[in-house]
Amino acid sequence: MKLLFPIAAGMAATVAASPAYAEAGDVLVRTRAILVAPTENSSGIKPAFPNDEVSVSNSFAPELDFTYFVADHIGLELILATTKHNINGKGGLDPIGELADTWVLPPTLTLQYHFAPKAKVRPYVGVGINYTHFYNEDASNGLENAIGHTNVNLDDSLGYAVQAGLDVDITPRVFLNFDIKYIDIDTKAKLTTGNLVNRVNVSLDPIVAGVGVGMRF
Repeated sequence: MKLLFPIAAGMAATVAASPAYAEAGDVLVRTRAILVAPTENSSGIKPAFPNDEVSVSNSFAPELDFTYFVADHIGLELILATTKHNINGKGGLDPIGELADTWVLPPTLTLQYHFAPKAKVRPYVGVGINYTHFYNEDASNGLENAIGHTNVNLDDSLGYAVQAGLDVDITPRVFLNFDIKYIDIDTKAKLTTGNLVNRVNVSLDPIVAGVGVGMRF
């Protein structure tokens, strides 16, 4: 019986010293706090405001992601989050301020390469595909006071994503995560006011920076 105590202690020490590394078949689940910062570029709002553009606000939100390791160095990550953004007028539309707001749902799948999957500090890079769905678009009171009741619709987007990140062990299963992505998102907004239809092309192309914690299963 006395022999069991040093054996158990040795096993516990080995487990405690083991890194939260990932290998083929493992699943990592992370939760992050993210900043979505559009680097937008807009056309004019045609035909009514051809010389005026729009900007899109930053947004903070929680994010959940899942990574499945198909090999020791190769993972597939799916991120899930939704954010709300204000669409603001620029140029001659500055006095109106906010023109509309929208919710954005951008599920993104990346193929990752993990440089040191068995180390305690594990950098990775990724490249993948993004599909962005815009929903609950709503014209602002300021816009409707200026031009009348307006329906707003934004086209969904399909684009690419690139990524870099770092996992850092806290315990054998739990780790810190730092992650940054660039996502290609292009949309066309349609603003319908009575018989008048205005359109504006917007490249949102956000940088998504996140920090959070994860667990290996």
